[in-house]
Amino acid sequence: MEITIIFQFLESIFLQFDFLGDIGDRQGLGSDDPWVKGMIASMFAVSVFGILLNVFNAGVRKKMVDQVKLRRIMKETRAYQKEKMAAFRAKDKEKQAKLDQKSAYMSKMSMEMMQMNMRPMMFTFIPLILIFYFVLPVLFSYTVALSPVPLNVIPGDFFQLTCTVEQAADPEHICEQTNALYLWAWYFLSSIAFSGMIMKVTKTSMDLG
Repeated sequence: MEITIIFQFLESIFLQFDFLGDIGDRQGLGSDDPWVKGMIASMFAVSVFGILLNVFNAGVRKKMVDQVKLRRIMKETRAYQKEKMAAFRAKDKEKQAKLDQKSAYMSKMSMEMMQMNMRPMMFTFIPLILIFYFVLPVLFSYTVALSPVPLNVIPGDFFQLTCTVEQAADPEHICEQTNALYLWAWYFLSSIAFSGMIMKVTKTSMDLG
């Protein structure tokens, strides 16, 4: 589950950039005259897009990744890390030396696990970008939801989820309200919210429990 969230986070970062040159700034995804009117309708509609794309991603993952092998590697890797940490805390030099002999093998397993998780992303990333740059900006406004609190937890303006007070006060900025969530940001949050349930249903979950 943690790895999946990391990949979704990376995908959401790419959604901020202007690859096509005429879309506007990195947070400018959206329309001045969207097809879907109203924040409530937009909020639910974008959530539906997030769910559908998660189902698509899960389907691709199910077809391309050997889930049995992935779970075996994950279980073995986590057991090794747990055992190594226990030996370190116990200051068991003999056990640490024995575990160090397996480090090359475990590094190979970790790399294989990373490649297995990256493979589906190569096929889902392009459709995601196409939908976000050609479909959603026509359907929705720049901001599609409203947060009760600011969500810009990362310092600076690189990864902003909500509009700031200064942006909302600027008549030339796309933000109309403080703490309004950008189109891509609401997709990211709703996608994260439903991804765990969809992975459980499709049996592509990363949870070993």
